[in-house]
Amino acid sequence: VQLQASGGGLVQAGGSLRLSCAASGRTFSSYVMGWFRRAPGKERDFVAAISWSGDSTYSSDSVKGRFTISRDNAKNTVYLQMSSLKPDYTAVYYCAATTVWGSRSPRSYYYWGQGTQVTVSS
Repeated sequence: VQLQASGGGLVQAGGSLRLSCAASGRTFSSYVMGWFRRAPGKERDFVAAISWSGDSTYSSDSVKGRFTISRDNAKNTVYLQMSSLKPDYTAVYYCAATTVWGSRSPRSYYYWGQGTQVTVSS
């Protein structure tokens, strides 16, 4: 499956953004979808994941209450709604696909999008 992330940009602290990740192919609903981010000089960190049907999610403690992951299998798209953004959230955000539920490790994910830059100014 091929993934294409979009929706990043420059936003002021406290603002909101919605990232999208469009997937190619007919097997989108066969994958758990996740979002990761890599801040400058840091490793790629887990953000959130959503189950095949979208009825279950989990996220990192650092974004709970601020970020919401969702998916639309009819549109082959997964979203990350980000609110109350902080400068610390500045990073390249990646969407990824796996068949493993419950993992927070990027090594569990098979397919990756190219990333979209999110910059939060103070």
